[in-house]
Amino acid sequence: MADPSTYRPAVGSIPESPGVYRFRDPNGRVIYVGKAKSLRQRLNSYFADVAGLHPRTRQMVTTANSVEWTVVGTEVEALQLEYNWIKEFDPRFNVRYRDDKSYPSLAVTLNEEYPRLQVMRGPKRKGVRYFGPYAHAWAIRETLDTLTRVFPARTCSNGVFKRAGQIGRPCLLGYIGKCAAPCVDRVSAEEHRQIVDGFCDFMAGRTDQMIRRLEREMAEASEALEFEKAARLRDDLGALKRAMEKQAVVLGDGTDADVVAFAQDELEAAVQVFHVRGGRVRGQRGWIVDKVEDVSTGELVEQFLLQVYGGVDEQTGVGEAGEQVPREVLVPELPEDADAYTELLEELRGGRVSLRVPQRGDKRSLMETVERNAKEAFARHRVKRSSDLTARSLALSELQEALELPDAPLRIECIDVSHVQGTNVVASMVVFEDGLAKKSDYRRFSVTHGTDDTAAMAEVVRRRFARHVRDEADRRDGQGIAAEEGRPRRFAYPPNLLVVDGGAPQVAAASRSLDELGVVDVAVCGLAKRMEEVWLPGESDPVILPRTSEALYLLQRVRDEAHRFAIAYHRQKRSTSMLVSLLDDVPGLGSTRRKALMKQFGSLKRLRAATVEELMEVPGIGRRTAEAVQAAIAQPETGEAGERQAADPPEAATDVHPAEESATGPEGKAERGTPRPDAGVTAEVGRVAS
Repeated sequence: MADPSTYRPAVGSIPESPGVYRFRDPNGRVIYVGKAKSLRQRLNSYFADVAGLHPRTRQMVTTANSVEWTVVGTEVEALQLEYNWIKEFDPRFNVRYRDDKSYPSLAVTLNEEYPRLQVMRGPKRKGVRYFGPYAHAWAIRETLDTLTRVFPARTCSNGVFKRAGQIGRPCLLGYIGKCAAPCVDRVSAEEHRQIVDGFCDFMAGRTDQMIRRLEREMAEASEALEFEKAARLRDDLGALKRAMEKQAVVLGDGTDADVVAFAQDELEAAVQVFHVRGGRVRGQRGWIVDKVEDVSTGELVEQFLLQVYGGVDEQTGVGEAGEQVPREVLVPELPEDADAYTELLEELRGGRVSLRVPQRGDKRSLMETVERNAKEAFARHRVKRSSDLTARSLALSELQEALELPDAPLRIECIDVSHVQGTNVVASMVVFEDGLAKKSDYRRFSVTHGTDDTAAMAEVVRRRFARHVRDEADRRDGQGIAAEEGRPRRFAYPPNLLVVDGGAPQVAAASRSLDELGVVDVAVCGLAKRMEEVWLPGESDPVILPRTSEALYLLQRVRDEAHRFAIAYHRQKRSTSMLVSLLDDVPGLGSTRRKALMKQFGSLKRLRAATVEELMEVPGIGRRTAEAVQAAIAQPETGEAGERQAADPPEAATDVHPAEESATGPEGKAERGTPRPDAGVTAEVGRVAS
C-alpha cells in the first residue's frame, strides 16, 4: 500500500487551468481518470489527510503511485478528453454504468445495403439505430407485426435473405405483403431504404405527418373509385393507430425528452431513464453504478451524460450506448458545470438541448414516477448484492488463509491444456479480478513443443511470464508504455495467484517455469478434478477445502471457465486442420487457394454448406475446382466422432467463430476469435497471446 505523500507533485507545480488527470498504479496501469476546472485545487484534495477521504477514494490514492495531467483550453475539451480516456483505459476506480439487466431493443441495421428490422440485446453497435429498450421481447415482435403491414421492410436474417435471392422466390412475408421482398428485386435498394426511413420516422415520434398522409391518400383513392386501395390504406391507418395506442401519452405537448432519476447509497446507485418521444414513453432503461468515491447526484449526472450520450455516430446521431441526444434531458440535479455539459450535448445533437430540473406540472410528475422505478430497481439489486459481495469477499479471504498468501488474491489467472493424444495441443488462460471474470484479458495459446500435459503447461507458463518479465523490464527502463497510447502492455502486471488445471505434476511444471524466469511474487496452486484437491508446489499432501466453502466454489468456477475456453479453441483448431487435410488432394488447389477458402469460410461446417456458386466467389476458384472441393469435403469424416468424445464432454461443447486476428511472438503463435457462449455462460473475446 503506497503512501500518497511519496508521489505528491511539488507545491506550485500543478497549474490552475482546466484539464484532465490520470492516476497510475505501480505497474503503469491507469486506475482513475478525472477532470477539473482547476487542476491544482482538485488534485490537492486527494493529498489531504488520508483518514478523511471516502473509503474508496482512500483505496484509490493508496493503490496509485503516480499522477499526471493534461491541460486543455475549455471545460468542454476537458469533458471530451475525459470521456475518451475512460473509454480507452477502462479505469477500475471510475464510475461505471452497467446494465442491471439485458433490455431488448428494436434495432434497424442502417449500415447494411438492405436494412433489417430485428430484436437486439447486449452492447450497441455503430451504424445500427435502436428504439426502446422494451421490457419484453414479445412487445417488440408485436409492434413489428403491426407496423410491417405499413412499412414492409425485411426482418429476415442475412442467410434467409441470400437464399431467397438465389432461388428467386421470397419467403411467406413477401407473399402476404409484410415484406417488400428486396431479395427478389421487387423493390430496389433505394426504395427499400425509403420504407425503412419511414419506419424510423414513425418510431421516432413523427406520427402526425404519417397519419395525415395516409388519410389524404385514402380520400384520394376513394374519390378515384379505387376502393381496394382505399380499404388497404384504411387498414394501414388502423394499424398505425393501434401501435400508437399501446404507448401511453405522458406529455401532451409532444415533447422529446429523457427523464433520469437515481436511487443510491454509499457504494452504488441505481439509474432509471424513461425515453419520451412525441410525448409518449417509447422505452425504459436501467443501470447500476459503482460509486468509487463519494460522488454527489450532480456528479452522477455528469457521468451519465458522458457515458450514455458520448461518442455519437455522425451518420445516425446515436451514441455508443445506443441513445440519441433528445431535445430535453430532465435530471434530478444539475451538474456543477451545467453550461459546459449543455454545450457538449448541443454539439453531439447538432441542435439546441435543454438540460434542466423539472419543478412542476406533468414533467415533475413523470420525474417522480421514474424515481419510484429507480428505488424499486435499487431495492432488488441490494438484495442480490448483499449475497454476491459477501460471497466474493468470503471466497478471497478463505483462499488467502487456506493457501497462506500474503494478500487476498484479487487477480487470479488459470491455465488449462486441451489436446487429443498429443495432437492439436492448445491452452487457455482466463482471468478473474475481485472474484469476477475479466473476459477482455482472456488468452489462448497454440502449444508448439509440449506433447503432454506437463510439458505443455510448462511451455505456456514460460511464455506467459517471459512476456511479463520483458514488459516489466521495459517499464522500468521507461519503454513499457507506448507514447501514443499511454498504457502499459497487456502482460506488464502479474496475478496474485496462478491456478493450473491438474494435480502435483502440473503444479511442479508451472513452478519450475516460474523459477527459471526468476518470478517469485506469484503463488501457484493446482485443482485436481477427481477429488477437487488443491495442490501446492513442493507439498506431498494436498490442501482439502470444505466442499461447502466459497473458496473451493471460486476455484471450481475459475477452473471450469478455463476448461471451457480451452475446448473452444481446440475445436476450432481441429476443424481447421481437418479442413486442410481434406483439401490437400484436390487437383488445382494450391496453398494460396486453400488459405483463401479457409479465410472465406473459416470452418469445415460452413464450407460444406456452401454452394458451388459461393465457392466460385473465392478468388482463383473456378467451377471445376469448386466441384472438386465439394466432392472432397463431402466424404464421411472417419474417426471424428470418436475424437470429439475423447476430447470434449458434450455438456461443455462451445463453438468458436473464425479468428479475427493473429499474431506471432518470440515463443509461438496464438489466434484471436469470438466464442459463442455455452449454456449459462456469457460470451467473451479471446485475444492475442504469445
